[in-house]
Amino acid sequence: MKTPGLRFLGIALVVILGIWAGLKFHAGQRAPDAGVPVPAGVAGAPDPKEAAELAAAAPRPVIPAKLPDFSLKDLSGKPVSVESWSGRSLVINFWATWCAPCRREIPLLKTLAANWEGRDLAIVGIAVDYPDKVRAFAQQFKIDYPVLTGEQDALDLAAKFGMTSPALPFTVFTDRRGEVVALFVGELHRPQADFILSEVQSLNDERIGLPQARRAIAEGLEAMANKHSG
Repeated sequence: MKTPGLRFLGIALVVILGIWAGLKFHAGQRAPDAGVPVPAGVAGAPDPKEAAELAAAAPRPVIPAKLPDFSLKDLSGKPVSVESWSGRSLVINFWATWCAPCRREIPLLKTLAANWEGRDLAIVGIAVDYPDKVRAFAQQFKIDYPVLTGEQDALDLAAKFGMTSPALPFTVFTDRRGEVVALFVGELHRPQADFILSEVQSLNDERIGLPQARRAIAEGLEAMANKHSG
């Protein structure tokens, strides 16, 4: 398997139920990676030529309205169902140990997990990678939020989110009813995470409805992109 440290620097793609928007970040921040495409059936990074072909040919995802039912193994090898987090909002981060932007996201995800501990939101990592590598990596970097692993089964799950040619990392945000509110493709940063989660909370508190939350996230992220595009 080829696992070069490939990454694409540029503008991250934000997908809100089929709405795509270019996104640039605060001045002085690292330019976000647009994601590393993963060929279906292979739990590893492609070579540059393969990546370019996949990026050009990849269809826009058709994101499900509801969180798909799934079960993957945790770091101990025990199967864990998504029902374990029933009634809670989820931030589901798809990543791999060989993916540079994935690794850069881990401190943010750890911070979010700590900030939301004991509340109505859980952070869940899904590693599209070999379990032994993920276990060693999680121990080395002291990942303290739940991590599930899979190779082809994780790729199959990514396809259920419309990511048939997945680019890593990508992150799914759901409300407490299991509705998919947003899907963010590329490296996630704190301003975008906080903004999306604020809308998810408003949705959970029934201050807004699901269509309004999705629209607000799409428009808000686009406004952030425009503000920092100079």
